[in-house]
Amino acid sequence: MKVYLDNAATTALNQEVIDAMLPIMKEKYGNPSSIHSYGREVRSIVESARKSVAKLLNVSPSEIFFTSCGTEANNMAIRCTVRDLKIKHVISSRIEHHAVTHTVEELEHEGLIKLSYVDIDDKGYVDLEHLEELLKTNDRSLVSLMHANNEIGTILPIKKVGEICKEYNAIFHSDTVQTMAHYVHDLHQLDVHFVNCSAHKFHGPKGIGFIYINHNVKIHPFIFGGAQERNMRGGTENVYGIVGLAKAMEIAYRDLEQDTKHIQGLKIYMMQQLKEAIPRIRYNGDPENGLHTVLNVSFPPTEIAEMLLFNLDIKGIAVSGGSACSSGSNIGSHVLGGIHADPNRPSVRFSFSKYNTKEEIDYTISVLKELFPVTVI
Repeated sequence: MKVYLDNAATTALNQEVIDAMLPIMKEKYGNPSSIHSYGREVRSIVESARKSVAKLLNVSPSEIFFTSCGTEANNMAIRCTVRDLKIKHVISSRIEHHAVTHTVEELEHEGLIKLSYVDIDDKGYVDLEHLEELLKTNDRSLVSLMHANNEIGTILPIKKVGEICKEYNAIFHSDTVQTMAHYVHDLHQLDVHFVNCSAHKFHGPKGIGFIYINHNVKIHPFIFGGAQERNMRGGTENVYGIVGLAKAMEIAYRDLEQDTKHIQGLKIYMMQQLKEAIPRIRYNGDPENGLHTVLNVSFPPTEIAEMLLFNLDIKGIAVSGGSACSSGSNIGSHVLGGIHADPNRPSVRFSFSKYNTKEEIDYTISVLKELFPVTVI
């Protein structure tokens, strides 16, 4: 049996998305920057997709800019804010995705910013009082904090953080890659200047994302080379990717209630079965209140610890030891280190989608019981 439980890394393409993309790939091949009929037709398709995304987020289409991925959008928000808005102080956390942490660390290394880290607790929650202290004691700041952690699923109180940032005249960027299209985002009701998206996190294609830039923020291009995306991002648009992203978001919002209920049910069921099968497990983050698609588990320390992911893979079960962006690295998870998880315990991130089944969870539990017999635990 093959079981895919690494949906926080990427998801399977929805067939409806494939069906929407194929005609664009086969027939609508004009360059949207061309002025002839082929180009105008494709330009209309791109703008229709932009309007669709904007409507779902309750923003203006002029605030949506398509990018190659969430990483590019993170870099764009952070680097352009520092460069164009003359921000000299950035506040982030030590458990952000590397697309954020590596960017702010590089800016600090270049001598362009002072970097501060807000305190977090052992579940990954931001200390809001410390955030206020940092904002009070520094000049105008950029705050970059993710909406939901990609490894442990802890959710930021994004509305409250936005209100705090507004009070202190700070720019607020939130990496929403893990929550976009898994929750309703009414950006008109949030005091946030930048959020981002990667379509492949919700059954859309890889290589396409977007950045939302609040109309009150004025920045210059991050990538130069053309007038695409209203002079904000040079480069010919990934048209069929854009169509796939918009279609995937439409489907996600359409089916949000039933999909959330299904996925949440699988997560709760797995938590119950794990506790019965392996009593000494620990959960990282706050699984009862965190992202419904993510469950991070620390298993008892045993001689098989270093081979756990390999042994699961042999049995056809795809999971992650943390962020997929860190795969192949000998360095432990910076997120688990940031919340002071026991480094001697092997940790596994199980992440779910609407395509997973109870039978797959049962099979996974049976394999784990073989790997952690009672004599071991």
